[in-house]
Amino acid sequence: MKKIIPILFGLAVLASACGGQASPAVVLPTIEEASYPTVQASQAASNQNIGGFDVGLQRAWRDGKTVFADVCFGLPDTSDWTIWAAHFDYGGQSVTDFSTTFLKTQNGSNGQPAQRCDQISFYVPPDADLSSASLVIESIGAQPTADEYCSLYMPKIQQTLNQRGLGIALDCKPNAGGMLTMQIVSKPASMSDADAQKIVFSDEFYTVKGPWKFTVNLGQ
Repeated sequence: MKKIIPILFGLAVLASACGGQASPAVVLPTIEEASYPTVQASQAASNQNIGGFDVGLQRAWRDGKTVFADVCFGLPDTSDWTIWAAHFDYGGQSVTDFSTTFLKTQNGSNGQPAQRCDQISFYVPPDADLSSASLVIESIGAQPTADEYCSLYMPKIQQTLNQRGLGIALDCKPNAGGMLTMQIVSKPASMSDADAQKIVFSDEFYTVKGPWKFTVNLGQ
């Protein structure tokens, strides 16, 4: 029995030496999730009438890096009108890139025009100070379809061209597919085709310009 104890001790020492050093524990860095503010503008809904057209801010809020606003506006006609140009201003910065999502339409009543509501959104830095910011709707617009140029827009465009004395005449003629399309039938010889097209198909004929400006406080 006395010989067994030294042998066992020697085996234990050998096993410890051959087993190598224990691997150090791997400590992974702790990543804290960013805490982005969610702020609802405190002011009530507001409406503005510019040039006879009503645009209203129903509500505005900030969710992290995105500013949202629900905007409603009167429809000039039955075309597919939407927010055409807008920007969000804060701290000397102006964000002009935005996206829109259709919310709803409301039928006109009591002499009031039909109304459409869109949700508009802008991306801002998560630490941006939005305590003194403003949403500016520059214009609403409706891109005409080919048939709408003839049925709806050509008389208005021709009247404007005549008032400006540009010497451009328009007419609706069938294209290769048989569909009536608005065409330039005459123009001054000194005016290039490209310049004439730029004048006739300018978005000024299917946009309503403001600006409609709404001040919002979305926190620091």
